[in-house]
Amino acid sequence: MKLEPRAADLDLADFETALLRAAVGDYSAEAAVLLLANAGHWLPQLQAAGLVCLLDDVDGEGLWAQVAWPEVDAALRAGTIGGNGSQLRLLRAAASLADGQPVDLSDLAAGLDRAALALLLAAVAHAGGSHGDDQPPLAAWPVRA
Repeated sequence: MKLEPRAADLDLADFETALLRAAVGDYSAEAAVLLLANAGHWLPQLQAAGLVCLLDDVDGEGLWAQVAWPEVDAALRAGTIGGNGSQLRLLRAAASLADGQPVDLSDLAAGLDRAALALLLAAVAHAGGSHGDDQPPLAAWPVRA
């Protein structure tokens, strides 16, 4: 009997790779995944809460994964996942980029610390395609240790 893989069973690096694999080619979806991955707070929470759908190996390169965006708000309200104000704003920004969920830019920008604002700027620049055409991105992703 073959057991289907679950997102909770993947190590964090494989989990992030599966999310990126599914997002490749859609700059907004890529930006949302990279925003959450670089923020560091949300991917483990979304994974543990079961808010990610694993998809079969579509291209022969490995598993694909997608955040179940419509279920995220309910999980926040129920207290299944949570974070501080800056972290919550980044999650809402990622949901807006990936799923078109509305976000209040005034509240978003005013409530971010400098590091989170740098991530948001990199995500918006990425979603806009600023990383192509042999030019440096308008706002680069930070180097992760």
